[in-house]
Amino acid sequence: MKTTLRSYIIGFALSVTLTLAAVWLIWTHIQSGHTVFSHQFLIAAILALAIAQMLVQLVFFMHLAEESGPRWRLGALLSTVGIVLIIVIGSIWIMDHLNYNMMASPSDMNAYIQSQDGF
Repeated sequence: MKTTLRSYIIGFALSVTLTLAAVWLIWTHIQSGHTVFSHQFLIAAILALAIAQMLVQLVFFMHLAEESGPRWRLGALLSTVGIVLIIVIGSIWIMDHLNYNMMASPSDMNAYIQSQDGF
């Protein structure tokens, strides 16, 4: 795909459309009192829209499909994805372990906080 103003406009229109579709799904779900869509469908739809948005950004703005020589952009992209996955998975793992290790009853937590703060 040759980089032209037309390709940028198409990419922009697709990006806006995908973003508005995600906003519409959430807005409809909230306005209906969480009854129109199931939570599982909503999560899957938002995830699919996010992946589509990522592909649009890669093709139309980062021009990943146009590369003919060494795949420097692809290597940089894969490194970035790896770092993001490490950060996200590590954060989830840490939060899960904090949740497990900090599980005390609310009355025990209140008693501990009061004993430490002098209230």
